[in-house]
Amino acid sequence: MSEDRSEDLRKTPHLSRRILLAAGSAGLTGAALGLAGRAQAQGAPPGPSVPADTGAVQGERVVFPNWRDAGDAPPPPPPAPMPPGERVGFAIVGLGRLSLEEILPAFGEAKKARPVALMSGSPEKARLTARQYGIPDDAVYGYDQWDRLKANPAVKVVYIVTPNGLHRDNVLAAAAAGKHVLCEKPMANSSAEARAMIDACRQAGVKLMIAYRCQYEPFNRAVVRLARSGEFGRVKMIEAFNGQTTALPEQWRLRRALAGGGALPDIGLYCLNGVRALLGEEPVSVQAQIATPENDPRFKEVEESVAFTLRFPSGVIAQCGTSYGVHESRELRVHTTNGAIALHNAFAYRGQRLSIAHREGSHVQRDEPVLTPKNQFALELDHMAECVLKDRQPRTPGEEGLQDMILMEAIYEAARTGATVKVGPLAGTREGLDATRGPALEEGK
Repeated sequence: MSEDRSEDLRKTPHLSRRILLAAGSAGLTGAALGLAGRAQAQGAPPGPSVPADTGAVQGERVVFPNWRDAGDAPPPPPPAPMPPGERVGFAIVGLGRLSLEEILPAFGEAKKARPVALMSGSPEKARLTARQYGIPDDAVYGYDQWDRLKANPAVKVVYIVTPNGLHRDNVLAAAAAGKHVLCEKPMANSSAEARAMIDACRQAGVKLMIAYRCQYEPFNRAVVRLARSGEFGRVKMIEAFNGQTTALPEQWRLRRALAGGGALPDIGLYCLNGVRALLGEEPVSVQAQIATPENDPRFKEVEESVAFTLRFPSGVIAQCGTSYGVHESRELRVHTTNGAIALHNAFAYRGQRLSIAHREGSHVQRDEPVLTPKNQFALELDHMAECVLKDRQPRTPGEEGLQDMILMEAIYEAARTGATVKVGPLAGTREGLDATRGPALEEGK
């Protein structure tokens, strides 16, 4: 390389490494250098404008071609969040552990939802939380200020995160305020309350979604796809267990008036709803047993452990269990004619791990598909936001919650009587799979 050309390159410090390498191997003409210099002077980024590196705008997102070879999985596309001012505004009602530890932080990963208001019985806590999330002081409400919340046009959806026994009244108030409703599970303390909530939202012309986060979580969705695909044969049996310990007897989850029950409606519901969502069927019968330690102040009003068996029209038997008295365990196992699917930490907030055992020639193959974890709360927030933006029915509407309430009442009856209790589809729903659910979720969302 001549001294003159070397000097030219040294005077162009912002040229990309790729251009410099090209200059050394193929020769870079003065005209090309001039072109690169003019592009930089006009504000263009350094280096060549190659779609593989710069991407391209398609609709409302930037897309890149896959730069990996066939030996690697293609990388996921970059996020495409809506502008903050265009996202659907949520009011969070109840600032307990779940709201502060999981739901409000999840808005940071949401793409279509944003927090715009808070409702709490603790003004000091509410003011602090509002400052932390950029919510104005005049968008903080007490539980008796639904009229003020109604007048806030930024609030499109109210997320009910109060104790179970308060859900009905909160949902009725939100519907009367003309706001769409996302309600935590379990939906209520009884099927009668659940029906009243559905009726109130229908009459008010607002949407009602129950926060079954696992139905939006990627690993749980993968199990549903595998089970229904028939890739490993027909499903024959399912095992689902959700257990943990509890220590403080004064917490609201151990008070029947607020919780409606013990381990069953709180964490056993994940087993019940998870099995139903997996198969898409509704059980035809229920058997159950309850075990509660005597003289334990924690369980004066509610049960500690429940085991229940569901039988489905296809012949599948699901054996489910839940407990407030065991080391944390959240497992889902699907046994098919040609394989076994296991989801570890199935009902946890994070840490899911999928494994599949099946025959491969003359030996048993064990696979562990690697999926991209996603924040379950952000996924359900964005789903509700999208339903509002596009006027769609939620995947987990009020009818989904009502059916679980009816089935939990049957489980309690079966445990009380020792008899098999016959159950069936929710009256008034369509025939076929997923009768209590809204449209299927799009893949990749």
